[in-house]
Amino acid sequence: MSLDVSPALLEKAERDEVDEREFVDCVRVSLPYAWDLISSLVAQTEVDGTDFADNQVPPPSEQARGQLLRALASNAIRGALERHFGVELAFQNCHRVAVFRPSSANKKRYERFTSVREQLLNQSEELRDC
Repeated sequence: MSLDVSPALLEKAERDEVDEREFVDCVRVSLPYAWDLISSLVAQTEVDGTDFADNQVPPPSEQARGQLLRALASNAIRGALERHFGVELAFQNCHRVAVFRPSSANKKRYERFTSVREQLLNQSEELRDC
């Protein structure tokens, strides 16, 4: 299961009454490694005054890797995180998450980061089984 959904939140979903803030909080609680990583990248852009930050350190465990994969593979989770943090997320391999703040300069950077070429260049033997 991707998320630890409380009975109350599940009841709201069944009634079509889910507030996105509640969903985002469910993601925060259910996927703490993914939440902390994305939060830290967003904070890094704020501290550095930049529009881009990325993570190049593999997750410390398979559990952490699974959280990251679940967060970024789900359109609903990823979209909610992007709206919550006001960024666009990109993902390469099993761990390289990048945040892009909205800007015209970042459009080209995002396109480059998500290109087939960059995906190929970001391969390594250490990450073969991630």
